[in-house]
Amino acid sequence: MTGDRPPLAAGSAAPPATTHDVALLDLDGVVYVGPAAVPGVPAALADARTTGMRLGFVTNNAARTPEQVATHLTELGVPAQPADVITSSQAAASVVADLVGPGGRVLAVGGPGVTAALTAAGLTVVERAEESPAAVVQGYGPAVSWAQLAEAVVAVRGGARHVATNTDATIPSPRGVLPGNGALVGVVSAVTGQQPLVTGKPDPAMHAECVRRTRAARPLVVGDRLDTDIEGARRAGADSLLVLTGVATPADLLAAGPVHRPDLLAPDAAGLLTDHPAVTPVEGGWSCRGWLATEADGVLTLRGSGADGGPADGLDGLRALAVAHWALHPDAGEPATVRSGDAAAAEALRGWRLGAD
Repeated sequence: MTGDRPPLAAGSAAPPATTHDVALLDLDGVVYVGPAAVPGVPAALADARTTGMRLGFVTNNAARTPEQVATHLTELGVPAQPADVITSSQAAASVVADLVGPGGRVLAVGGPGVTAALTAAGLTVVERAEESPAAVVQGYGPAVSWAQLAEAVVAVRGGARHVATNTDATIPSPRGVLPGNGALVGVVSAVTGQQPLVTGKPDPAMHAECVRRTRAARPLVVGDRLDTDIEGARRAGADSLLVLTGVATPADLLAAGPVHRPDLLAPDAAGLLTDHPAVTPVEGGWSCRGWLATEADGVLTLRGSGADGGPADGLDGLRALAVAHWALHPDAGEPATVRSGDAAAAEALRGWRLGAD
């Protein structure tokens, strides 16, 4: 970001893979959705590595161990080692170890990644509230049951500290968004009346640890969620790239508050390999490669065809709309009302599921 211009306005004259030394990649919704890779992303990440960019993987999904995640990535064509992966279970285990001390009893709720991280941190994992755990660590796991939630409730009501690896309400899947860890954490909190200590993104500790491991001098966070990846990048002092292959939608982007506004935008992680056009102020609005976004009476109007040169990724009009809207609301997120000013804009808005027309 340059001066007082909104985020996204500066763009990047060169591909981020050549201007940033490490990409800190979220996984669900960025590299893969469910078991399958996002189309084209493994090849794009291989090309990014060819330029000299290093990759680190930072995930709020606590279900699997770093070894399992690295194996999955390698099978998808993204070679990775366990040390390349930072999970929210590891962040939670580190925090809890400081809270309860070596060998402390902890009730684990979630997938194998939660138990493995707690054990690796020197903690004693228990399964029942009657074993007097000092803390409950709750992370995502597709097999989490009512019985596990009940044990967590009893333990927390008995005095255990409730720690959540993350509070993502949803996770992306091939079937659409599904309940995430935050939805289940909400069940425990609603019954106990206590809010958990949250250790995953947007807390900057996970990104900071990945920076330490990769020795990054200029990292770029790549994510699909505004409230974890993009806010986490801002809190860690890193640049950010939002991709639209996961949770965030164009409408979410326009309505983003200041801490949720990305520096760069791309359809997917192949945006590491392309330049990103600047969004420039013009008379009455903001322009990006032939698209013009203007505002009157609280309504944004998009016009243009995107014909003003440069390789297009289909998002230049959206960039103009986002910057125009953020310039009007610099201090708070507000939903945007958008209409088309011509046929090209109408087609673009339909593709982004935006527009009052």
